[in-house]
Amino acid sequence: MPGISSILNIAQSGLRASQLAIEVTGNNIANVDTEGYSRQVLLLEEAMSINYSAGQLGTGVLATQVVRLFDKFIELQYLDKSSTAASYEAAYNALQSVEALFNESNTSGVNSALAQFLSDLQELTLSPENSAVREVVIDDAENLLSMIAQMDSDLASIQSQMEDYISQDVDRINDLSQEIADLNAQINQNTVEGSNNPNALYDLRDVKIRELASIVDIQYIDNGYGDITIMTKAGHTIVDGTSTFTFTFEQGKTTKQLTQTSTFDGQAYYDGSDEYEYTLQVVDAGSVTSGAGAATFRVSLDGGKTWLKDDNGDDILYSARPEDGKVQVGELEIWFGASDNPDDAPVDGNLSEGDTFTLVPKKAIYWYKAAGTAINVTPQTYANGTENTARITGGSLEGYCTVRDVNVSAYRDRLEAFTESLVWEVNRIHSQGAGLSAFSYAMGSYTVADADIALGSASSGLVFGDKLSSGVSSMYFYDEATGNLASAASFGYIDFDPVASGAQPFDPAVHSLNDVVDAINNTFGTFCTAQVINGTLSVTADAGYTFAFGEDSTGLYAALGINTFFTGSTPNDAAVNTVVANDSNFLNAGHVNGAGEMNTGDNTTALSLAALSSTQVTMSTFSSGTTTQTLSGYYNSLVGLVGVDTQNAEYNYLYQSALADELAARQDSVSAVSLDEEMSNLIRFQQSYQAAAKLISTADEMFQTILGMKS
Repeated sequence: MPGISSILNIAQSGLRASQLAIEVTGNNIANVDTEGYSRQVLLLEEAMSINYSAGQLGTGVLATQVVRLFDKFIELQYLDKSSTAASYEAAYNALQSVEALFNESNTSGVNSALAQFLSDLQELTLSPENSAVREVVIDDAENLLSMIAQMDSDLASIQSQMEDYISQDVDRINDLSQEIADLNAQINQNTVEGSNNPNALYDLRDVKIRELASIVDIQYIDNGYGDITIMTKAGHTIVDGTSTFTFTFEQGKTTKQLTQTSTFDGQAYYDGSDEYEYTLQVVDAGSVTSGAGAATFRVSLDGGKTWLKDDNGDDILYSARPEDGKVQVGELEIWFGASDNPDDAPVDGNLSEGDTFTLVPKKAIYWYKAAGTAINVTPQTYANGTENTARITGGSLEGYCTVRDVNVSAYRDRLEAFTESLVWEVNRIHSQGAGLSAFSYAMGSYTVADADIALGSASSGLVFGDKLSSGVSSMYFYDEATGNLASAASFGYIDFDPVASGAQPFDPAVHSLNDVVDAINNTFGTFCTAQVINGTLSVTADAGYTFAFGEDSTGLYAALGINTFFTGSTPNDAAVNTVVANDSNFLNAGHVNGAGEMNTGDNTTALSLAALSSTQVTMSTFSSGTTTQTLSGYYNSLVGLVGVDTQNAEYNYLYQSALADELAARQDSVSAVSLDEEMSNLIRFQQSYQAAAKLISTADEMFQTILGMKS
């Protein structure tokens, strides 16, 4: 019932509300510099009214709850943009280190070393017999290969560094997911809908969610009462209420998807490593065998979006072989074996059309379902440059993986293609030339896996087997004492079919290394002995003879590493042939002429080598396709690619950061503490408190008046 007591109650509620409002304001002021703090406000409601003769009268004010000012819609947009910005930031920071490797403004590098080597070859054309010039060619070639090897090693180190960062990020995801799940539990315990909000816990959780978004792309669903579900954009759950899901960074797994009618009981295996994931799909049904009737499969390096093609644009088909017939595909040797033992044949080796195997020859990121099933979520980029949206697509994790698997992988692929082309083109010319001395013994530097398999087969294991072509190869044998041709039968083409009339040509699709040995022995067995030693070709002149190599339209000598200037084929193993390095007389500047003579001063081969500076060479990688350029032009394009990638990463980082900053500013306009506004509120609430206190004084005076009337 209205009265003086009611006035006191109203004043008391006003005092309490004003006091609480001042406390909330004070807390805001105290946390003005606290990261992640959201401004809080006290919600007030009018207390119940009572009916009276004059109408309804109020009974004061109710302080219902303290809420934080936070815009979830803006926050979701911010998380999206900050995740993208973090990806480009990680990539940009890493690519700056890569760009520094290719910067030759203040130091000599591969480009200057290549220019010097090509210049040396030009000098060799002018003084082909000069030993000092020959030594300079060899020294500068070794320097060039050393530069290439160091460049590749530095790029590999950056990839290794990216893996360290990826591992740290994956560990942090797991830590954050557990911390967020724990906060979900605490928030749920302390939330009383409409009266008690654990705002500090909400703020702390949002800070951790922001950190999580900087590592991986996320989306979340608020289930109420503090219970949220966080997933990647691809739908892989990270936190579901108080439950968490694990991410790991581990060696890639091999998986298979067999058709319903397939009876295959085995697994695909590989030796080697690569940044690409290999998808094998059976095209022609068959068995796993070293002989006829083998199943054939095609290979994709981008999850089946595109398939490896030959020069005619057709899918390259590989035969399904057991362990003793490994097939070279890209950087891997692939074979099929038993599920529990790669060395054993499959229990059932019959492959059906459509059977698919996925090889992941690198460390990869896996998400584990509750049942323990591992799902590969490593960021993946298709050949057309688009992302695999079923994987991780944002955050620093994507940036680090992109640098490792896309950027640096492409640079190393190009560097390897450059090295392979340099070695092949020089060897292709050099192997048909002659130096100042003839051979008494020559041994190849490239090996085969099986001396009975055709050299052009992918199962031969010959590095340059794909560059062989049908044609003829010539040899010359000399009397060691006189230096003249040993006889009318001591020179000519190697005959691969002594039964047929005339010298029969070499066919890479038919002839094996053993066939090459037999052909040399059948053609020139009077003067030498050819044999296979540890998978390489060896030719030894009989006593009293020496020999030289001549025209080779097949590429056989270069492919087998006979009479070559370089050995190896990659940045890691390319080197100057020890035969040449130990004796510069075997550096081929001349050739064997039509009369079978090796003449001092002949610069025929040197001229062809020097012409490589302007020769258009065809080089191919999966990331860049096939291109025809000079060697120096190709390397310069690699340097340009690094610059463009770095510039693009910087631009996208700055652009996405600006968008994220704008959204952060919009969120701050809602949730950040403004000291000016809080001071204004403090004055207002202070005055409210004083007014409520005055009301109590007034009520007290009214009581005193009434009491005075009684006396």
